Amino acid sequence: MSALEKSMHLSRLPSRPPLPGSGGSPSGAKMRMGPGRKRDFSPVPWSQYFESMEDVEVENETGKDTFRVYKSGSEGPVLLLLHGGGHSALSWAVFTAAIISRVQCRIVALDLRSHGETKVKNSEDLSAETMAKDVGNVVEAMYGDLPPPIMLIGHSMGGAIAVHTASSNLVPSLLGLCMIDVVEGTAMDALNSMQNFLRGRPKTFKSLENAIEWSVKSGQIRNLESARVSMVGQVKQCEGVTSPEGSKSIVEGIIEEEEEDEEGSESISKRKKEDDMETKKDHPYTWRIELAKTEKYWDGWFRGLSNLFLSCPIPKLLLLAGVDRLDKDLTIGQMQGKFQMQVLPQCGHAVHEDAPDKVAEAVATFLIRHRFAEPIGGFQCVFPGC
Repeated sequence: MSALEKSMHLSRLPSRPPLPGSGGSPSGAKMRMGPGRKRDFSPVPWSQYFESMEDVEVENETGKDTFRVYKSGSEGPVLLLLHGGGHSALSWAVFTAAIISRVQCRIVALDLRSHGETKVKNSEDLSAETMAKDVGNVVEAMYGDLPPPIMLIGHSMGGAIAVHTASSNLVPSLLGLCMIDVVEGTAMDALNSMQNFLRGRPKTFKSLENAIEWSVKSGQIRNLESARVSMVGQVKQCEGVTSPEGSKSIVEGIIEEEEEDEEGSESISKRKKEDDMETKKDHPYTWRIELAKTEKYWDGWFRGLSNLFLSCPIPKLLLLAGVDRLDKDLTIGQMQGKFQMQVLPQCGHAVHEDAPDKVAEAVATFLIRHRFAEPIGGFQCVFPGC
């Protein structure tokens, strides 16, 4: 859901960041460092939340693709986690620590193609079909012909890809399916305003700390603890020569394309080059993926998603940030008991980052209820009312 991910929370978040303050969750509140102190926006390494990292090689017609995965746990079913558009596997870091402490399971958080540290030959192909095949290929590369029981859990775009993967039977040992804050009707409606949202974001950042601070204060991630590890997977250092679009800074002065001033004097050209270099020097971090360029795939991710989700013949869980997100097909399906639903209020679109403990509690309860996994640490199931 490249832009979809952002589109889902447009109704709740401002289109032009930053805003003062943030609505952090209890997890985020822990990072405040005490009264009168500045909040710590420094990045945190993945190793504080995951046990190991692996680059999984997948052979295909165009050559070798390498998919980055982060793992934790050694027993129980595998929870294969798929992030939203523009995010990375690191968005699941705090959730991973929370779920591992509640239920016996294994975590595999995957960087989808063109995201995070995954490297593919055809990075521009972000079709639902291709990304679903990627998921199946990674499972096969990791586990061969006898994969362990697997539950697919996806947020936003990742939720859509999880459904496409499940409906195409690309994971033979699939136990269950969970979508987080992605509903066809809401997603399709939000696509129209997605480009405006993306244009309103900063193009570059002065530092990782600056990017983390923006993500929290803008409301993209409402939990500082998660933002400190998650944003590392969303931005990267600018490369030697960035495109004119990529060299726009947060500051008011926007660098224009040098080609547009071919008739300008040599001094103007020289000044622009110096300004461009200064911009990169002052704002050396930019987004890892240009979500605006993935627009042609947005419709394919979400159209028909509700019926695909309902047709998957496995236990299903839908976690939403608000009941207003439910569309007609899912409303009928939920009333017919075709899936379990839980609403987690006071969250932004990145539900699993804003409220990792609540999401972990819901997923753990789902796993135990269906006897897919065993509780640990005295975890008590909390069954939702809906």
